[in-house]
Amino acid sequence: MPQVIETIALWRSARAKHRAAGQSVGFVPTMGALHAGHRSLFDVARRENEIVLASIFVNPTQFDEKRDYEIYPRTLEADCGLMDAAHVDYVLAPSVAQMYPDGKRYTVNESPFSGELCGAHRPGHFTGVLTVVMKLLQIAGADRAYFGEKDYQQIELIRGMCGAFFIPTAIVPCPTVREPDGLAMSSRNSRLNPAERAQAPLFHRALVQSSTASGARSTLEAAGFQVDYVEDRPGRRLGAVRLGATRLIDNVAR
Repeated sequence: MPQVIETIALWRSARAKHRAAGQSVGFVPTMGALHAGHRSLFDVARRENEIVLASIFVNPTQFDEKRDYEIYPRTLEADCGLMDAAHVDYVLAPSVAQMYPDGKRYTVNESPFSGELCGAHRPGHFTGVLTVVMKLLQIAGADRAYFGEKDYQQIELIRGMCGAFFIPTAIVPCPTVREPDGLAMSSRNSRLNPAERAQAPLFHRALVQSSTASGARSTLEAAGFQVDYVEDRPGRRLGAVRLGATRLIDNVAR
């Protein structure tokens, strides 16, 4: 099983040992509730590094609704089982007090991209994401950090932040892992009721098959999705929809 580390100081001590031995560290930040998509990130990190560190931290500052934060699944025991199968060496599982000793006074803000796409519908979300990722990258001291391409806007913002602040960790994007019917894997999928789950794969199909973003939007709205956005950006079509109380995001290469 991976070694669970609950304090920043203990991880820094372990990191110093591996640095002295010349061992590379690959880092996969997560909020837990792990699935096969996370497993794919661990597998890439395992192939490319001598030591693999994962983090599990449900970050309160990136949730737009307090209720979503409160009900987010905390499944550390099951998560450790998946990470054990993926040969993860360490799990950093800090408390909110460890991560925000300043009481959340200091934040990382970006403009204008963080206010577009998902940011236009989730005010403050990317400030929370960038702030916690900045903290985690500083703590991890990793050579490489791995992120899934499902969260494409997030990856672009993190890359930009690392460039702007001279963070040496390489940001490695990894392909979206999908269910057999095309739905992008996400911990949120478990919130879909059976009817919603049967309908959800149309989201990906519409992004792929529609000739225009507006056509994809019309297809989804006609099928009963509430569409936050479908937009074409250079090389990429991105979308976010809601089915009942569940928000789904996805993107495809163009």
